[in-house]
Order: sequence, then structure tokens, then C-alpha cells
Amino acid sequence: MIFGFYHMHILLTNDDGYEAEGIRKLYAALSQIACVTIVAPNANKSAIGHGITIFKDIMTKKISEGIFAVDGTPADCVRLALNCLVKEKIDLVVAGINHGPNLGFDVFYSGTAAAAR
Repeated sequence: MIFGFYHMHILLTNDDGYEAEGIRKLYAALSQIACVTIVAPNANKSAIGHGITIFKDIMTKKISEGIFAVDGTPADCVRLALNCLVKEKIDLVVAGINHGPNLGFDVFYSGTAAAAR
């Protein structure tokens, strides 16, 4: 426990998928200072922006304790985590680490940037 943050609950997501190297490294680092739950796409959903799923069911799979894979967009992941998947209060949403650049106009269609909003 560092600086008393251990009781903070962080929701971690991305647009590269729950198995991406970046999210796994960020999970390892953040888990040292807080309780972390991953709710991320089940596959790469890069460049999907603020898209949400509205015309089909969204399937979720519990991979392990505190890790969920969602058949949806990064925005779907955050929405599902906050509204039904995670019962505990979320204190902070973190999106990343992104595989590839999010520079300049990239932020307009980046799923990672959209998830953080």
C-alpha cells in the first residue's frame, strides 16, 4: 500500500482488448496501489470512437476475478462496468496503455480516449 490508495477502486479499460500487453502492464502497476477491475473488449476495437452497441445484445465473459471481456466497444465496457458488472464503487476510470499513437486528430476516433471520457 502506497499513500493509502489501496482502498481506491480503479476501472481499467482500453480499445486493444483485455489480453493486450499494455492493459496487462498497467494492471500490474496499478494493482500495487489500488483495487483494479478490468472491463475491456474481447478483441481489438481500435478507432471506434464513442460508438456504443444499441441493436444487439452485448455478451460479457468473466475471465477471472476482476477481469471481464466484453463483446462491445470501449464505451460499452465502461457503461456496463458502471451500471451492472462492478458492484463496488468505482473511484477512477483509466484507459490504456494504447498500442499505437493517439496523437492530434487520432483522439477524435480513438476508442481508448473515448473510454476515458
